[in-house]
Amino acid sequence: MEKFTVITGIAAPLMRRNIDTDAIIPGKELMKVAKSGYGEGLFGQWRYIDGNRMEDPDFVLNRPQYRKAIILLARANFGCGSSREVAVWALRDFGIRCIITPSYGFIFYNNCFKNGLLPVILTGEQVEELARQVEQSEGKGMVTVDLEKCIVTAPDGQTFPFTVNRVLREALLEGLDAIDATLRFEHEISAFQERDKVKRPWIYQL
Repeated sequence: MEKFTVITGIAAPLMRRNIDTDAIIPGKELMKVAKSGYGEGLFGQWRYIDGNRMEDPDFVLNRPQYRKAIILLARANFGCGSSREVAVWALRDFGIRCIITPSYGFIFYNNCFKNGLLPVILTGEQVEELARQVEQSEGKGMVTVDLEKCIVTAPDGQTFPFTVNRVLREALLEGLDAIDATLRFEHEISAFQERDKVKRPWIYQL
């Protein structure tokens, strides 16, 4: 998994509330088997007109200044709805590395950390201020997200601290998925198994 430490880039203001996982990656886009290739279907019902691949020029990610956005701004309850992990894959495949919003769907939030995507929680007022600044700059104002210091820096230099679970933060900083994180304790696990074989040999009989 790709590490996340500090990123600076374009932030796209998708200022809607209750964006669910079916909006992030519509059901018809799920007929794939790989973890890649979902970026084209991201927000498919909003990015395209009449269900085809003709882009809606008014949708934020189709506007020239936001096409290369690596940060997404949104209002509360982002990623609510079903538990489809593909929603996170689609965001990552498009190039989004960080989402900033006041709240998330619980399962979506945890899926982000498993796939190298940082979900930052700021207050509604702070997210609105970030959106105001990037819109005022027509996408030229860069936003910095520093996971090491847990600080978001707005285009005008304002800083907004955020908090994140220590274990999830460390795993993302080191680029560790759940398996990699477990393997860090391989020696301890092996030592436990050797002790346990003595205490309960029948458990290990084939």
